[in-house]
Amino acid sequence: MLTQNLGYPRIGSQRQLKKASEQFWAGKIGHQELNELAIAIQEENWQTQLDAGVDLIPCNDFSFYDHVLDTSLLLGVIPERYSPLLSNLTPDKERNLYFAMARGYQKDGLDITAMEMTKWLDTNYHYLVPEFRADQEFSIFSQQLFAVFDRAKARLGEKAKPVLPGPVTYLLLGKEKEPGFERIDLINKLVPVYVKIIQRLKEQGAVWIQLDEPALVLDLSPKEQEAFTYAYTTIAKEVDGEKLLVATYFEGLGPNTQLALTLPVQALHIDLVRAPEQLDEVLALIPDRLHLSLGLVDGRNVWKNDYERSLELIQRAARQLGTDRLLLAPSCSLLHSPIDLDLETGLDEEVKNWMAFAKQKLWELRDLKQIAAGEEAPLLANKRAIESRRSSQKVHRQEVKDRVAAITETDTRRKSTFSVRQQLQHERFQLPLFPTTTIGSFPQTDDIRGLRARLKKGELSEEEYQAAIEQATIEAIRWQEEIGLDVLVHGEFERNDMVEYFGEQLDGFLFTKNGWVQSYGSRCVKPPVIYGDVSRPADMTVGWATFAAAQTEKPMKGMLTGPVTILQWSFVRDDQPREQTTQQIALAIRDEVAALEQAGIGIIQIDEAAIREGLPLRKAKQASYLNWAVQAFRIAASAVQDQTQIHTHMCYSEFNDIIEHIAAMDADVITIETSRSQTELLEAFADFKYPNEIGPGVYDIHSPRVPGVQEMVSLLKKAASLLPVRHLWVNPDCGLKTRKWPETKAALVNMITAARQAREEIGPSI
Repeated sequence: MLTQNLGYPRIGSQRQLKKASEQFWAGKIGHQELNELAIAIQEENWQTQLDAGVDLIPCNDFSFYDHVLDTSLLLGVIPERYSPLLSNLTPDKERNLYFAMARGYQKDGLDITAMEMTKWLDTNYHYLVPEFRADQEFSIFSQQLFAVFDRAKARLGEKAKPVLPGPVTYLLLGKEKEPGFERIDLINKLVPVYVKIIQRLKEQGAVWIQLDEPALVLDLSPKEQEAFTYAYTTIAKEVDGEKLLVATYFEGLGPNTQLALTLPVQALHIDLVRAPEQLDEVLALIPDRLHLSLGLVDGRNVWKNDYERSLELIQRAARQLGTDRLLLAPSCSLLHSPIDLDLETGLDEEVKNWMAFAKQKLWELRDLKQIAAGEEAPLLANKRAIESRRSSQKVHRQEVKDRVAAITETDTRRKSTFSVRQQLQHERFQLPLFPTTTIGSFPQTDDIRGLRARLKKGELSEEEYQAAIEQATIEAIRWQEEIGLDVLVHGEFERNDMVEYFGEQLDGFLFTKNGWVQSYGSRCVKPPVIYGDVSRPADMTVGWATFAAAQTEKPMKGMLTGPVTILQWSFVRDDQPREQTTQQIALAIRDEVAALEQAGIGIIQIDEAAIREGLPLRKAKQASYLNWAVQAFRIAASAVQDQTQIHTHMCYSEFNDIIEHIAAMDADVITIETSRSQTELLEAFADFKYPNEIGPGVYDIHSPRVPGVQEMVSLLKKAASLLPVRHLWVNPDCGLKTRKWPETKAALVNMITAARQAREEIGPSI
């Protein structure tokens, strides 16, 4: 019986990659320093896995920005707009091209937009969306994969296992950039390049190669199913003697079980954390030639594995297959897990004993292998930890459970319909056409972060910290007034993270010091841990909101994070249904909304950036999730008068298949990303005839690039051709926390100029 890992966090145990990447982009270090740091992280990751006794260790799971973007560069899928950067390519220039595709490029007389970004299936990780043309060609372009494998092979020997997205999933992750073809039809051109890649890795000494095909857990069309059969049949014919492992995760195979088991590969990985029920069907159909990788350790959460439960699954599989055809693994790549629990020295020891981060999950694999071989000591210690959590009084609070049980339909409805509310709100706020606002946060400068660090170290008193944050807030308000924004925000300088900030003030949460995970590129988040029943002991934002509102005559938004987003962007307790935890959070946010309104805040934004992210991958499971997710938002938003305007915000998402449920949230105003997708996402709202107001983001905040006025005007004109002008707002596509002030100021001034121009050019026509 072998153990294997599917992928390991690449940011470094101290977020070294984030810091080095940002220094590189700022011109403070060069290519050599960045490369040396990347090699050091990979070496450390490999050693950690060697120490844990992992038998098959992934390589090529490291990335400077995103593994899907790496694959696009490997395959030569480079959009035409980047062609000016392709001349006389050296390794250093190739990396500049790579970062231009990720972040945009605005220098040397060029102005090139970044590639579109969206969520990796149902996670908070963002990938760069491949762009395909009807005449798309593929070839081996980047040599990075092969260079990394050479280093890994020298260090790890036959344990080194190259990893890359499989051909079908890679195509399905992308987008057609012109009409008249389906990207899956490109499979005939793509597979021969995969064959060359696999052949070359074989020549370099690869024994096992992992191809990630999470598309096998999706609802596939007949053509997509045929693409799987074609791809792997062709690869098997062309590549002899290579051990290919197809990895699936985040859901069960379901209707694709037979398809997956008939692929001519040597091993199949299945996720038994998300879908333990699939094991019986897989065992009933598995051919004699196939190895089975059991995804037993949760790669997306922080709780210890229940060894008894995993042992039962191992034994069930071993009775049929024997141990020599089994591999033990995490459910998915550990990319989605914090790195090392040993770095957490301030956690409650009882709760810490219930947890495992990426490093500890590797040792859980070793324990499971030993337990399956008859050793009892690891099993007994694990039983004690599992029972401690199950019976702990820190987890359960009856008054919280009783309040959830008392929720009624009335708690989920505003007093009047949107048309009535809209008229009252327009009379109250007297905003112009194309009213301008931002999503909430302003840049968190080194000075602001330094204040927070000094406060934690005791170098700054609470009063001194408060005064400094107040001054930053006042300056941000004065600047917004100066440039002419219509609805202001206070900037959120007091907040560390849009979820962590609230979790710190809610009962039932705990926080780590080093529990970072990658969201995209250099953006890392430190999700809170929901370990028990959730409630709100006191006001969370009212003080800062009322302070900010007192500094201006203009409307000031109160800024909250919604219940589903708090759930999705936390490590969630797994001992009760997610719906129940979300309802607890929704009631806490409801209390805060009511307190803000009582304090005189007339516009309240409840961000639900992650509502689309939480959508189950199987359509059969989506209706149930959407019903309780929408209900949770409505619980949070419905305790206010008609004159109070409720906003919400949603990040990079495809909305076509859930637009009805977005409308059912009944937010007065929704803001969404449309800048990278050139307002394509708005078409779903137009086709549906979305009834409420909407702010299509006209400015991509995930790039340092400053968009021009005419660029934003053209986006607004397109929006006005699709939706009623009186329903349109003007805003960036997300919060500005991660940006720098110079680019932020330039972009927002352009945005306001664009809104004024749109009023002049479009306003008279309505």
